[in-house]
Amino acid sequence: MGTKSGIQYACAVLLIVSSIALAFIQVFDIDDVANGTLMYIAQAFLLAGSIFGLQYYVTKLSKIYGEGNKGSSAKGV
Repeated sequence: MGTKSGIQYACAVLLIVSSIALAFIQVFDIDDVANGTLMYIAQAFLLAGSIFGLQYYVTKLSKIYGEGNKGSSAKGV
């Protein structure tokens, strides 16, 4: 795993953990979750999911097109 992937995964995990912690703090402290908090949680989960999903997609495509075209002279594949 390279430095870029490590930073992306750390950021995604930090977003997920901070979202869960913020929701727990709001529920146990004021017995309510504010709209702004829900928006933050939704955006954080969306970004974290896209980081994990994008890395999986790029890895899968590089395996398909990287290994499949070795020795091939066909262009545009």
